[in-house]
Amino acid sequence: MNRLLPTLAITVLTGGLLLSNPISAQFVPSAKKAAHVRILKGPELESATENLTIIRWTSDNPGGSPEHFGVVHYGTDPKNLSETAKSHIRLNPTHSYTVFRVRVDNLKPRTRYYYTVDSMEPNGRGDGVTSPINAFTTP
Repeated sequence: MNRLLPTLAITVLTGGLLLSNPISAQFVPSAKKAAHVRILKGPELESATENLTIIRWTSDNPGGSPEHFGVVHYGTDPKNLSETAKSHIRLNPTHSYTVFRVRVDNLKPRTRYYYTVDSMEPNGRGDGVTSPINAFTTP
């Protein structure tokens, strides 16, 4: 019974993660920030309903912080993309590209929306890539 208590304390302190090899729990440091990021594919609608859509695109791996956000700026007027949706993503530094997926909620049925996409680090610093303005109409 006395041996269980130290193990239990360690389990609580490590968030319930018991490892036989402590090296397997790794911190992913920031990678070198890419000099130039470009969108390789998309953006495109992955799915759409009357009230929501998922927009997907692929870019070079932007580097920097492993924590990133895909961002969609949208609105019903192409000159006023005042609404914003963003989704968290964790970059894989061993991949040369990153696939971003952002869910845009609370849309109106049978409405034309215009949008542009970009990505950024948690501190708000953008990756230097923005798509042209695209459009979709909800069903």
